[in-house]
Amino acid sequence: MKLILIDDDCLVVGALKMILESQPDFEIAATAEDGSAALMLYREHLPDVLLMDIRMKEMSGLEAAEQILKEFPEAKILLLTTFSDDEYIIKALRTGAKGYLLKQDYQNIAPAIRAVYSGQNVFGSEIISKLPDLLQKAPSFDYAAHDISERELDIIRLIAEGLSNKEIASRLFLSEGTVRNYLSSILDKLELRDRTQVAVFYLQQR
Repeated sequence: MKLILIDDDCLVVGALKMILESQPDFEIAATAEDGSAALMLYREHLPDVLLMDIRMKEMSGLEAAEQILKEFPEAKILLLTTFSDDEYIIKALRTGAKGYLLKQDYQNIAPAIRAVYSGQNVFGSEIISKLPDLLQKAPSFDYAAHDISERELDIIRLIAEGLSNKEIASRLFLSEGTVRNYLSSILDKLELRDRTQVAVFYLQQR
């Protein structure tokens, strides 16, 4: 699996590189210390996963992620930060990033990269602990007016919590195929592109 690492702290880059290169399935294709290099490096190496800091001096990881995803909509970007700020969580999802992880969760970085590579959305343990507070408020958006059923709304909530189709199926006692059908219906009714946009939409409308 080909990776790119971007962080404005050279010590962090060095530590991450050492940790990840110890994994037999990871190859570090390139590193950089600013978000402005992200798009150029992405074009050059077309990595499987881009691991990038959020707060950097010249260009933030959020800005860089937005640029990359405009050109490469299928890019798999995992954002790293030392801050579990609610606004950052929402912005990270809004850009289309596949994950948001605290640097302190270093032991979870390799599993998170593999999860993002397999198509899952990933949040660190401290981020997950915040999601119930973000999600528990009743949504102000009139889902019924858009023909969203209660079951579809249940699925929307679980997508926003970061659950995979398999996990949602288990939680709601449905088959994965049924969950996929519900998701297709949700995307059509709300005119959204993918499950990440569903999560962002729900959080914005809560």
